[in-house]
Amino acid sequence: MKLSKFCEESLVNFNMKASTKTAVIDELVDLAATSTMVKDHDRLLQDVREREELVTTGVGYGVAFPHAKTRSVKGIVIAFGRNDKGIDFDAMDHKPVHLFFLIAAPEDAIGAHLNVMARLSFLMKSPENRQKLMDATSPGDVLTLIDKID
Repeated sequence: MKLSKFCEESLVNFNMKASTKTAVIDELVDLAATSTMVKDHDRLLQDVREREELVTTGVGYGVAFPHAKTRSVKGIVIAFGRNDKGIDFDAMDHKPVHLFFLIAAPEDAIGAHLNVMARLSFLMKSPENRQKLMDATSPGDVLTLIDKID
């Protein structure tokens, strides 16, 4: 599975302006909502916020995976954001988060979103891959990296 089929170049933002966890989610949902796969921006925002309230998606190592299973999308959507300064995202390791992957999946996508998150999690365990995303200068760099696993 090529993860880039869920993320297009227009869904990559290297200059996130947000400075709070809530603002990060807002900004990522705004970005994701530019995809034709998103049917309802407000519902997606609500669903991602509700999921984040359950437990943080800041997994550590400067990475977060805010996500939701939602009826607001027609298919899986991945939006990527980077903030060079780092943002307090209540990460499990209590460190700032720089790399964000918003994942939205249809409610009936049984297991598919878990597979996407597992693949991204595996990629982000590598310090080298995280550094490549911090150094990336084009959306194509991001898409190439997330397709690294076959």
